[in-house]
Amino acid sequence: MKRKHIVLGVTGSIACYKACDIINGLRKAGLCVSAIMTKEAETFVTPLTLQTLSGNKVITDMFALPDEYNPLHTSLAEAADLILIAPATANIIGKLANGICDDILTCTTIASRSKVLIAPAMNKNMYDHPSVKHNIQKLQGFGYKFIGPIRGHLACGYTAMGHLANAEDIIRQAKKMLAK
Repeated sequence: MKRKHIVLGVTGSIACYKACDIINGLRKAGLCVSAIMTKEAETFVTPLTLQTLSGNKVITDMFALPDEYNPLHTSLAEAADLILIAPATANIIGKLANGICDDILTCTTIASRSKVLIAPAMNKNMYDHPSVKHNIQKLQGFGYKFIGPIRGHLACGYTAMGHLANAEDIIRQAKKMLAK
């Protein structure tokens, strides 16, 4: 039986260090994980870290020459049983909601017909902004699912809504979506 394949999108939030726990939990559940990192995510966590944890090459550049010809964004899109974006910034949510495909993560997500689970993490004021709320509703209308954010300590020093959902809850929701 073929293992389920999750493409994990990691975006530029301080919470992206938690992608390590998410990858570990998904792998322990017997799932194959391929990570895609935005340029901004590389500021917080290295591709080598995610590659070591996932056991798969981490994709960071849409235009990197592959070992063999294979349109990267479409091959990842077709291989994915689930695309999980954790953490998801306001930026990536806005780009997906408006069809902006200017990096490997947005191209792969929009090219895919798989299920999509998004775990937002951002400052409370950003999360509460009407444009972010509108973009989340728009993506939900496309069938994308969301988990969190939750109330917790934020990098800006506040304890408020905007904290990434717990890794265990994200993993549980991903497994639940794959089981359907």
